[in-house]
Amino acid sequence: MNIDINISKVTATDITELVQLVNSAYRGESSKKGWTTEADLLEGVRTDPNILLDQINQVDQTLLKAIDSSQKILGCVSLLKKTNKFYLGMLTVQPDIQSSGIGKKLLMAAEDYAKSNHIYCIEMTVISVRQELIAWYQRRGYHLTGEKRAFPNDPKFGIKKQELEFVVLEKNIA
Repeated sequence: MNIDINISKVTATDITELVQLVNSAYRGESSKKGWTTEADLLEGVRTDPNILLDQINQVDQTLLKAIDSSQKILGCVSLLKKTNKFYLGMLTVQPDIQSSGIGKKLLMAAEDYAKSNHIYCIEMTVISVRQELIAWYQRRGYHLTGEKRAFPNDPKFGIKKQELEFVVLEKNIA
């Protein structure tokens, strides 16, 4: 399936639709339609309107959205500028159209955005037990750095059903 999309920056008017998309893709029954679900690992919401509004209002953070011809948001990705790299997070695609190429297009758009801002390294964290997702990123040129980070013990990130930790992946995009 090849869906025609346009990619642009998220605005405050997108918040309600984006919250629903992100939560439906990561948590709860609806997320199980896709392969990127965290429903077996975490309960609760993945994000809320206040978190997203804070993100889009941060000077060093950019959220990109993929929209179809009807202006429906099909996916998103977040980029947070660090000293000499971008931290990529919240790569999301609507569960019932995952594996349609939208995630790849969003990832490429994020990399293009980084290059246009003269940043040539992207870092991300992935929950270590999500081997299929780690492999997906590795096929796109990301590599495990060997670094691990603790998963936050804060309900705003979800309620853990088991002990979790992050692995760090990175890609040089020069």
